[in-house]
Amino acid sequence: MQELHDAPLAPFTTFRLGGPATRLVTATTDAEVIDVVREADASGTPLLLIGGGSNLVIGDKGFEGTALVIATKGFELDGTTLELAAGEVWTDAVARTVEAGLAGIECLAGIPGSAGATPIQNVGAYGQEVSSTITEVIAYDRESGRTVVIPNADCAFSYRHSRFKADPERYVVLRVRFRLEDADGLSAPIKYAETARALGVEAGDRVPLAAARETVLKLRSGKGMVLDPEDHDTWSAGSFFTNPILTDDQFSAFHARVREHLGDGVEPPAYPAGEGHTKTSAAWLIDKAGFTKGYGTGPARISTKHTLALTNRGEASTEDLLALAREVVAGVRETFGITLVNEPVTVGVSL
Repeated sequence: MQELHDAPLAPFTTFRLGGPATRLVTATTDAEVIDVVREADASGTPLLLIGGGSNLVIGDKGFEGTALVIATKGFELDGTTLELAAGEVWTDAVARTVEAGLAGIECLAGIPGSAGATPIQNVGAYGQEVSSTITEVIAYDRESGRTVVIPNADCAFSYRHSRFKADPERYVVLRVRFRLEDADGLSAPIKYAETARALGVEAGDRVPLAAARETVLKLRSGKGMVLDPEDHDTWSAGSFFTNPILTDDQFSAFHARVREHLGDGVEPPAYPAGEGHTKTSAAWLIDKAGFTKGYGTGPARISTKHTLALTNRGEASTEDLLALAREVVAGVRETFGITLVNEPVTVGVSL
């Protein structure tokens, strides 16, 4: 276990932003993780958990307390059952399941971050969400002081949400268990239209696992969503805003605003999101409100590849990033009457 004091946190985030932590501890075993958490809780010290740092916006003043980097390792495959330690690099884990010929998370390739963060956010992309394959989450319960096993049904998974995100101060994810599928080297049925088009198949078809993974990586790379230290479009948290889910009344009001601003012939993206609800596209809203790819003149700008990614062009501060985010939120609200919600977790700052 490594311990540093007054240590910069920017290198631990994909934005490369954030001031120092009073104390920075890197834990490589579950026992070390639990010891640090218990120590902080017993002393009343504020605690910040860091995995891959791909969903984290830390203020320029940093964090007064203990920042705990979870760097545990563990990839255990037994038949179609997979157990990952929280600190495992997610992209590497996906690649290994594809190599093993198992389906279920291949379309989640290229998503930066750690395995332990996936159930918190219910990570999803290109037609897959981890909630469909997670069977159990092993976590340290700070309230009871015990390690608990939480089955999928008790995780309260929904769109980019879970019980872990709803109560962020309670659970520390230690391990995640998945049940994958042996489909003779084929992927799970392709659900996402863009992926199906890129593969040249119909929705619902299966393709070779490697082809599914490689296609998703290519699609993500084209949007600046695969980490590349030489590409400032990837100095981001990926999608900065979640796709809004609207009630029928809200969608009707939104549709009227679209006609008012863009004309009668324009139809906004609309996807079923449960009875009485419709999901629309945050990227579409941002673009149609005038914030196109590459928008901005300062050190924080919208990605040149995807309107949903806010980026650090190399010299930005967290305040530069937040100023851009607030400008986008205000513009979309003024144009369409919808308030975008940030997807990354903010530390010491807010929109």
